[in-house]
Amino acid sequence: MPNIKSAIKRVELTRIRTQRNKAVKSRMKTAIKRFRTALEEGNDGAGDSLRQAIRVINQAVTKGVLHPNTAARKKSQLQRRFNKTSA
Repeated sequence: MPNIKSAIKRVELTRIRTQRNKAVKSRMKTAIKRFRTALEEGNDGAGDSLRQAIRVINQAVTKGVLHPNTAARKKSQLQRRFNKTSA
């Protein structure tokens, strides 16, 4: 544990940001998982869950949790998977 006041503050800020980043990542993974299960079950709501997953991925980029190229790759993979099953 640091002794300097500013270092103590930095540790606390890092803890807070880590919790926020975990929450955003968890939300993103859940949205992707919901899309995949909807796709496997053949639900009509797969398109809606795809849009929701893409929305959550874009929010993660906005908050700085994901790199934009990583988000683009994830969205592309999801879209290809959706197109393959719907075609």
